[in-house]
Amino acid sequence: MTDQTSEMEVFGALQDKEPSKPPRSQWRDVWDQFRKHKGALFGGGFLLFITLGVLFGPYLWDLAPTKLDIRNKDWRPVYTLLWDSDVKAGWAHPFGTDQLGRDILSQMIHGGRVSMAVGWAAMVLSLLIGTAVGVAAGYFKRADFILMRLTDLVLSLPILPLVLLAVTLFRQPLTKFFGSPESGMFVLIVSVIALTSWMQTARIVRGDILALKEREFILAARSIGTTDGKIIRRHLLPNVISPIMVSATLGLATAIITESALSFLGVGFPSDFPTWGKLLSDAVNRMQEFPERVLLPGFLISMTVLSVNYLGDGLRDALDPRIRGR
Repeated sequence: MTDQTSEMEVFGALQDKEPSKPPRSQWRDVWDQFRKHKGALFGGGFLLFITLGVLFGPYLWDLAPTKLDIRNKDWRPVYTLLWDSDVKAGWAHPFGTDQLGRDILSQMIHGGRVSMAVGWAAMVLSLLIGTAVGVAAGYFKRADFILMRLTDLVLSLPILPLVLLAVTLFRQPLTKFFGSPESGMFVLIVSVIALTSWMQTARIVRGDILALKEREFILAARSIGTTDGKIIRRHLLPNVISPIMVSATLGLATAIITESALSFLGVGFPSDFPTWGKLLSDAVNRMQEFPERVLLPGFLISMTVLSVNYLGDGLRDALDPRIRGR
C-alpha cells in the first residue's frame, strides 16, 4: 500500500500542471516600472499635450499667425486684464498681440508645430544614421576602425559654428530647389541637426552590439547558417531597442534646442515664419515692457525639453531588465 501511494505521488509530481495564473507580459512589466517614475509620467503627459496641441490647435484657434492688425497691436494677455474693464475684449487674443497686431497664441501654436516637426524629423534621421553606424561598427570588425574614427572626427567638430556655416552656404540653393524658403530651410535644418547629432547613438549601439554578438544565442544562429542580415534584424536590433529609445528622447530634446537657438540667432526660418525661437528673439527687444512675450515661448521650450528628458529617464529604467526587477 505504501509503495503504491509513493508511486502515485511520484507520478502526480511528474505530470504537467497548468499554471495557476497566466504569464505576465513583458510590456506589462515595462508599464508597471514606467508608471512608478512620476517624472516620466509627467514628461509623457506634457509631451503628448504639446504634440496634440500643435497638431489640432490651428483647427480650434483659426486666426492666422501672420495676420496684421495694427489697430489692436501690443495687447496684453488676458490674465493681466482681470481687473480691467477690457477683460471681455481681451479674450479675442488670450495671449495678447505683438507690435504688429499678430495674435501671439496663434503664433505659438504654429511655431510649436514647426519646432516639434523639426525635432521629430531630425531625431528620426539621426537615430537611423547612428543605429546603422553603431550596428555596422559593432558587428563587422573591418568597418569598426573606420566608422569609429569618423565618429570621433565628427565629435571633435564645433557643432554650432558648423551649423551656422552650413545654413549660410546652403540656404539659397535649397530655397531655389524647393521653391519656397520655408521648405528649403526645413530640409536644411533637419539635415544639419541630424548629421551633427548621431554620434552618441552610434557609440551606445556599438557597445551593446559588441557585447551581444558573443552571446550563445548569436553563436547558435551562426552555427545553423543564419546570414548576417537576419542575425542583425532578428537577434541584435530587438535587444538594443532600449538604448535606442532612450537616445531617441535625448535626440528630440537636442533637436528642439538647436532649432530654437538657430531661430533665436536669426539664421533659421524666414522672419515672418513663426517658431518658438523666433518668438523669443522678437520679444527680447521689448522684454522690459512686455516680459510675458519672453516667458511664454521660453516656458514652452524649457518644459518640452524637460518633459522629454524625464520621459527618457523613465524609459531607461523601465526597459532595463536589471532595474525593472528592483
